[in-house]
Amino acid sequence: MADRDEQLPDFAALLRELLGPDAQLPPEMEQFLAAMQGDAEASPQAALLQQQLGMLFGDGGESARLAGATDLARKVVAAAGERSVTEGARRDVQSAVDVARLWIDPVTSFDSPGGLARAWSRAEWVEATMPSWVELLEPVATGVASAGSAAMGKQLDALGASGELPDLAALGLPEDLTARIGAQGMSMDGLLRQFTPMLERVSAGLFTAQIGHAVGALAADVVSGTEVGLPVVPDHSVTLLPAAIDEFAEGLGLEVAEVRLYLAVREAARVRLFTQVPWLAANLEAAVRDYGRNITIDTDAIESAVSSVDFADAEAMQEAFAQAQLFGRAPTPAQQAALARLETTLALVEGWVDLITDQAVSAHLPHAAALGEAVRRRRLGGPAQKAFSGFVGLQLSPRRLRDARNLWAALEAAGGVGLRDGSWAHPDLAPTTVDLDDPLGYVDRRRAPAARDAMDAELDSLLASFGDEPPTAPPA
Repeated sequence: MADRDEQLPDFAALLRELLGPDAQLPPEMEQFLAAMQGDAEASPQAALLQQQLGMLFGDGGESARLAGATDLARKVVAAAGERSVTEGARRDVQSAVDVARLWIDPVTSFDSPGGLARAWSRAEWVEATMPSWVELLEPVATGVASAGSAAMGKQLDALGASGELPDLAALGLPEDLTARIGAQGMSMDGLLRQFTPMLERVSAGLFTAQIGHAVGALAADVVSGTEVGLPVVPDHSVTLLPAAIDEFAEGLGLEVAEVRLYLAVREAARVRLFTQVPWLAANLEAAVRDYGRNITIDTDAIESAVSSVDFADAEAMQEAFAQAQLFGRAPTPAQQAALARLETTLALVEGWVDLITDQAVSAHLPHAAALGEAVRRRRLGGPAQKAFSGFVGLQLSPRRLRDARNLWAALEAAGGVGLRDGSWAHPDLAPTTVDLDDPLGYVDRRRAPAARDAMDAELDSLLASFGDEPPTAPPA
């Protein structure tokens, strides 16, 4: 038998300490412990159980979350069916991206960052983007872990204060075992406190399961690398998912080539914006970090999700954890402020991409208007909506996206492409939530510096006309 995984608690030792060295455990408990401590290479059951327990009780660091979440996401993708990318599909994507970059050049002041054009399968999208998801959501995972540990710690404090034993049957322990515990007068408070260091790891593992399932589900839905509105692709490549594009085109009844070109323009525009406005990624991360720092979790929902699960069934545990609604029903004021900033930034990105795309394709694609409308409908319950609702409890508002597009259009009408794209130059210049409610006021403020510059130029010209001659003294 392989050595025990030192990252896992020694459940057998804890039970023997509780019941005494000569205690006879029920057969079901013996089987469960044997599976936990068994040779993973020889027993698929032991391998699965140890993998899931390792995710829940392991070191809980970012590397463990990355491995666990990636594995779960790959399983979700495999279960839904996967299709490899052909060489022909890669050539089609390369051609579409080359054309998209040319169409975008005349409608924006941002230079193309270059980079590769990539055609990915859903599994490749998972592998490539998961590090970005885990890094972005690390503050939320940490917040979930801390909140879960604090909540469970309060329950232990209440247990110790009351001096009463909990409902052992409700913990899912075998009837014979609960009888022995009661007969020997053991303190469950003392036993449970031995598990206190693992509380944060359990909570973090729960969130890891949610990341894995959510990203796996997103992979079955996204048509391009950054469709969710975040820079999750690790370089400047413009990435399309041919299988998803084929399905999207079939649903619209349009030629795949035209749909591919339209989506390539959207993706290339978004990648260009993320590359040329480097503070955008930091701004999004800061909003998620501020949300995670003030996280609250719904412990009642978690308890309800796992109350009927057989804890010896690792797959059932994983599914219950993935479906649990973690986030509290009422966000704190600090969380609400973070979510407002996050929603505004996402709306500004997608509003700009909408405007740029429409301008770039209108003269080239016969069904440009229909494709734009299809993408706007797709946003309702689409990949971005699913991602932010599941990860941070944010419901993206279609109205905010329209407001953002209208604001960018108003800026362009007032001062051209330079004024519009120049508003991304610094986070202090970029529109805020208030500006989305009053776009004309924002446009007036952005035009004011240009008006002052023109006045200064006229004054400089007037002063220069006097040359270097000293001013004439006024007549006596």
